[in-house]
Amino acid sequence: MDRRIVRSRQMIMQAFIGLLGEQDFERITIQGIADRANVNRGTVYLHFTDKYDLLEQSVETYLMMLADSCMPEGGTATELSRDLVIRTFTYLKEHAAVYSVLITNKGIPTFRHRMTQMIEGNMTVMVNHMKLETGIHRDVLAQFLSLSLTGLIEWWVVQSMPYSPEEMVEQMTKILEARLRLW
Repeated sequence: MDRRIVRSRQMIMQAFIGLLGEQDFERITIQGIADRANVNRGTVYLHFTDKYDLLEQSVETYLMMLADSCMPEGGTATELSRDLVIRTFTYLKEHAAVYSVLITNKGIPTFRHRMTQMIEGNMTVMVNHMKLETGIHRDVLAQFLSLSLTGLIEWWVVQSMPYSPEEMVEQMTKILEARLRLW
């Protein structure tokens, strides 16, 4: 793809995310996005059908960027490693301006929902390669881990990332290794 096209798309998405952090999705207009991106309205429409298409493509783009940045050098991960989770938290911290808007925007649960689905898919792959104790269902464990990780990421972002990525992973490790008897 031509660099100018890529740059225009990036500027439009960044402008959109900036506006999404300042106002409700329903109040955002194509003209407002164009003004913020310093492009004309027609340029926005060259790349996106409407603001709903822009939202969808932004969610997909930023999810793919998150996934790509956190995967090990060989492609897919088959085990949940400390380094993989630290990379995830580190990437989120480095790009907090964007991901805090996407994760916490109350009117648009699309990003959080898709992130949960992505994490669940990865957890399913990892859980299927694990040796489990008798009585633990793989689908239940994958669901538990994916929702827990999504919730923890959301909490961490909402609380302005009070702990380092390493501390977050250390806490998660302690929780997962603990044999808590709640009942």
